[in-house]
Amino acid sequence: MSPAAAAAATTTTSFAAAATVSSPAAPSRGCVRLSLRGVPCAPRRAVASMAVSTPRSAAAASFLERRESGRALHFVKYQGLGNDFIMVDNRDSSVPKVTPEEAAKLCDRNFGIGADGVIFVMPGSNGADYTMRIFNSDGSEPEMCGNGVRCFARFIAELENLQGTHSFTIHTGAGLIIPEIQSDGQVKVDMGEPILSGPDIPTKLLATKNKVVVQAELEVEGLTWHVTCVSMGNPHCVTFGAKDLKQVLQVDDLKLSEIGPKFEHHEMFPARTNTEFVQVLSRSHLKMRVWERGAGATLACGTGACAVVVAAVLEGRAERKCVVDLPGGPLEIEWREDDNHVYMTGPAEAVFYGSVVH
Repeated sequence: MSPAAAAAATTTTSFAAAATVSSPAAPSRGCVRLSLRGVPCAPRRAVASMAVSTPRSAAAASFLERRESGRALHFVKYQGLGNDFIMVDNRDSSVPKVTPEEAAKLCDRNFGIGADGVIFVMPGSNGADYTMRIFNSDGSEPEMCGNGVRCFARFIAELENLQGTHSFTIHTGAGLIIPEIQSDGQVKVDMGEPILSGPDIPTKLLATKNKVVVQAELEVEGLTWHVTCVSMGNPHCVTFGAKDLKQVLQVDDLKLSEIGPKFEHHEMFPARTNTEFVQVLSRSHLKMRVWERGAGATLACGTGACAVVVAAVLEGRAERKCVVDLPGGPLEIEWREDDNHVYMTGPAEAVFYGSVVH
């Protein structure tokens, strides 16, 4: 990079709200004041500057060295294939530092930081190294999040200053999850065994094949969809198309904001459901779009990609190892026959560091 490109640029903007935000790659010193209580802050001016720094930036080091003081909550924004999360170091307490209502405000993309959820790194329980809790953008609490657990692993490595290959045990609402940070920075996660029993998913749809809900008929808005239900610790409804549609499902043509909520809140899913719409490109290459329970349309869903491969195998559409294309990018998914576990491999990276007043 040329000296001119590396020179600091300064921008002055007027904000009604405020947090100190710094990018890990090019740390900025801008301030954006955010109120978790929903009370507008008095307008003030903030000066943001950007400068090129070493990979482990001063901003990152500063964040990791600081401690909670007064009403300030420090966070790191992470993303995994565009599925983004506000990561909070909560290792000193088993109680989340923000409430579900505050989390929903933080996740608002117009009046908050903007995210699909808030994830808390908590002390381990039940023999695990750490505990993971997450609040969705609507304030609800899911059992687990596949993209989130990859971000969780990378955040732990940063907090603990770990280098190279590392694995941890993480206690979640979906049970024990084991992510491994690989030498190339990707994170491979043992997601455990899929749950296929209808009542345990849960769904009220009756089993159609070997006590499993495979290609069951589900009426949604006048169409009969064929769905396969899988739980990866959280419920998923996977469909490759409607019964009455003759052509292959083209997932890019779906009006997800219209149809997604109809699946999520369908009476057949007592705990609501995540819904994946899938297009088969080949027996080892699938394409999906997802409507997430509590978050809506997102760019990626790790547990959803796992459920899609399981469903594709159960329906005889794919092999046990597939690349799954999501709007945010691809994930590698393998449902191993020898241990019945599902393994997910994909990226996660820090976006910026910041603080909010609450």
